[in-house]
Amino acid sequence: MRLEDLALIGNCQYAALIANDGNVAWCCLPRFDSEPQFAALLDPGDAGIFRIGSVGGGSGCQRYLPNSNVLETVFRDADGAFRVIDFAPRFLRHDRVFRPTQLFRIVEPIDGTPRVEVCCDPRLGWSKRRPAVYHGSNHLQYQGFASPLRLTTDLPLSYLDGRPFSLTQRHHVVLSWGEPVEESLPSLGEHYLQSTLRYWQGWVKHCNVPAHYQHEVIRSALALKLHCFEDTGAIIAAVTTSIPEAPGSGRTWDYRYCWLRDAYYALEAFRLLGHFEERESFIRFLLNTVGGGPIAGLSPLYRIDGRRDLEEQVLHHWSGYNGDGPVRIGNGAAQQLQHDIYGEMVLALAPVFLDERFAAEATEQTLVLLLRLAEHAIAVAGTPDAGIWEHRHPPVPRTFSSLMSWAAADRAQHIASRFAPDRATAFAAAAERLRREIMERAWNADLGSFTATYGGTTLDASLLEMVSLRFLPADDPRLVATVSTIQRDLTRNGWMLRYRDDDGLGATTTAFLICNFWLVEALAVLGHRDEARQALEFVLRLETPLGLLAEDCDPATRRMWGNFPQAYSHVGMIHAAFAASPRWSDIL
Repeated sequence: MRLEDLALIGNCQYAALIANDGNVAWCCLPRFDSEPQFAALLDPGDAGIFRIGSVGGGSGCQRYLPNSNVLETVFRDADGAFRVIDFAPRFLRHDRVFRPTQLFRIVEPIDGTPRVEVCCDPRLGWSKRRPAVYHGSNHLQYQGFASPLRLTTDLPLSYLDGRPFSLTQRHHVVLSWGEPVEESLPSLGEHYLQSTLRYWQGWVKHCNVPAHYQHEVIRSALALKLHCFEDTGAIIAAVTTSIPEAPGSGRTWDYRYCWLRDAYYALEAFRLLGHFEERESFIRFLLNTVGGGPIAGLSPLYRIDGRRDLEEQVLHHWSGYNGDGPVRIGNGAAQQLQHDIYGEMVLALAPVFLDERFAAEATEQTLVLLLRLAEHAIAVAGTPDAGIWEHRHPPVPRTFSSLMSWAAADRAQHIASRFAPDRATAFAAAAERLRREIMERAWNADLGSFTATYGGTTLDASLLEMVSLRFLPADDPRLVATVSTIQRDLTRNGWMLRYRDDDGLGATTTAFLICNFWLVEALAVLGHRDEARQALEFVLRLETPLGLLAEDCDPATRRMWGNFPQAYSHVGMIHAAFAASPRWSDIL
């Protein structure tokens, strides 16, 4: 199975990956971090199947209906053609967003009399056990789940075991978790389909887009939105677990959780797009999760309901993506110290106090949280941690973590000058002290670059963020040299590695896509706009036919690896496109 052959659908309650053969390759209900009912992605032999496709399992041609998260897959054979429309309902109803835990699949002939196969055979999560199945008059009920799982259809139930039949009219197949579907499927399906299309197309119309790369930005925006868990405001890193960073690497992690760092970057992408409700929801998540507790020991990631019981486990009875395991659930990084997250949370909250449009959210509770986070960021600067890349060897002081501590102090100074004037001077002094410390301890004149650690000799692509964070003026020779050195020494075949040193699991071999996008941003800010556009267009040639991006790329084969789709990669694409594109005023 190739990541390039998968499509994403969802509704901010759950998500599913649909393969181009019409099978639901990945689906966890009722939410992102639940156990999977269909998981051929990680074990094609015995992890459930939900396929509507051509006889024999051939591939179809996938596309999204314009400016939406509604998927169409067209199949053609000697007997004719048909299409499958897959979507998760999402639209406004009774002044609220309606997002039921339902997967709608509509199959209809296009020409001729095509032959079709339909099969639904779910599993009871990680156990892989088959549920008991009970037949109703127009539905199948699967027993053993925490809530009722039901397949409702206007197809003959006898056709749901994978036997071929001739498709002569439009039919509907609806998988629902919890409340079953009781209404007439033809009318309900059409109503939900059109309402969902209108919702997504209206959402896109309210997006800011750059003058160039509009299609790519819109697709990334739609994909990124599907990583938001609307119930709590959490934003997940990816909808999958255990897709290896590289073949045979053993680097298989569960990304179905909310990394605070990733959420900050996602919020900044939504800000560029002109969408702000995601920030308001995430602030609620942050206040509910950490607002009343101790700031020290903040976890880098949380479950989407705010819990942190994320003990990492290996499932030995799962074969893994293309047989390349292990399959993991939970994530040991939840126990790490990653000091940069304090700075990123300050940056996530800062617009509430610096942008008048957020005046209603600028509460005393939020201000107290922001200032506490900034104070702790300053306190831990220069102390050992695992860092942004979650190294699994003993912690050391990391430059990027100190950089984010500086950013926290710098932004807190501006906010305190307006809302807590008696504390502004202390934050300003801390910001200046941290700037000097980084300049003195992280600059390596022999390398011509800031380094990954104080007094170190290795490079780190995350230090490209010095440019966008405005750590130094854009014409500062040390900043310019750092970008040039990182670009030269961390690039392989045009793809940028995070670092070259051993991270406790060996050396990395694949490029991390957001690093390429950080380079695009840095080049654009430094005034190298033509080079920035070339660097962006190089990466965009990797996108799947549906415009989706994984976490990593193999520089030798140009195959995508890592969890998919990856919110970080789409965040990077959005930022890079806005940075590299000309302004609207330059072309209108």
